[in-house]
Amino acid sequence: MSGNNRNIYGFWAIAKRSLLQIVRRPIYWVAFFLLPLFCFIMLSTLMEEGLPVQVPAAIVDKDGTELSRNISQTLAGMQMVDIQYTPDSFTEARHLMQEGKIFGYFLIPENYEAQLLAGRAPEITFYTNMTYYVPASLLFKTFKATALYTKAGLAVNVIGSAGVTSDVTSMLQPVNITTRGIGNPELNYAIYLCNSFAPCVLQLMILLVTCFSLGQEIKYHTSVHLLNMAGGSIYRAIAAKMLPQTIIWWIIALFLESWLFRWQAYPVNGSWLWLTISELMFVLACQGMAIFFFGILPNLRLSLSVSALLGILSFSIAAFSFPAQSMYPAIGIFSWLMPIRYNFLIYGNIALNGLPLYYSRIWFVMYIVYMLLPLTVLWRIRREMAQPVYAP
Repeated sequence: MSGNNRNIYGFWAIAKRSLLQIVRRPIYWVAFFLLPLFCFIMLSTLMEEGLPVQVPAAIVDKDGTELSRNISQTLAGMQMVDIQYTPDSFTEARHLMQEGKIFGYFLIPENYEAQLLAGRAPEITFYTNMTYYVPASLLFKTFKATALYTKAGLAVNVIGSAGVTSDVTSMLQPVNITTRGIGNPELNYAIYLCNSFAPCVLQLMILLVTCFSLGQEIKYHTSVHLLNMAGGSIYRAIAAKMLPQTIIWWIIALFLESWLFRWQAYPVNGSWLWLTISELMFVLACQGMAIFFFGILPNLRLSLSVSALLGILSFSIAAFSFPAQSMYPAIGIFSWLMPIRYNFLIYGNIALNGLPLYYSRIWFVMYIVYMLLPLTVLWRIRREMAQPVYAP
């Protein structure tokens, strides 16, 4: 082979061609840099305080007694709640929540103090808009705690007025509960969310870009030329085409790691080395999964649709927002099908719990399984590239 042919054909020629495609098409710049970086910075900025505080709420006091006013003051002093409205009726409070001005409201019924002192067990009702899951859940927790403390405080007064001189608190709560947050003692919500959602965004973009770049070769019938440049080897063609993308994704992954653990100062109690290796292998695992999707559905539209669907569902089925142990078994099994699940388990073991590699070894093995998945479908990808037929 002459010198000119060596410059046109071969592994490095394909890699150069792939890099030029990335540089010349703005969509790659958006997918590689703008969208991931925007999501990373948005997530960490949004959760900068750890937990949402001062959630807008309202209280409806239909009793108007000293006890109900004390409840209102107690609720207004809670860190999570910002009592912005004091409507006079249930209907007015409901309209405020429907308009999005508040996320929930606390309703004290009429004759509440009188019925409580008479031992008739009146009901305190609170409503939260669970469309906004996080602020509504925090409001629900605060409302419930206020209601329980009110009941307990009144019970202490009643028992004390009956002449009981012993420790009343021990009678109401004979067992004291001490809670210690292991791995996240500050109960910082950002430490959990940002380190799960940000890599999940990265996984989604890797799946989409990989399927898009391979699908473009078939759509524009350039796949035949790609195979000719690789000397007919689909292994060389795919490896060389993915190399520039892999390097870029590695840079993004390392930036993400630095952003979260250096600049945001999220805890790393274990080995930095294995945490970094996990991020690099995570990129390769996502690319392997994307090539596998494309091999099963070697069509630009279908492979992108499957990648987008599973990538978006990973935010929920990977057990970030709902524990896998509480899922129905038929649904819970899907939480183990995407690389992001193993990335988060490794993060929990190494960064939060500071465990040695031994306890994460099986999750690293799963990375390798994802990397090897394309070997099962490369024959199909070669067949489609050798005779490209674009089906819109």
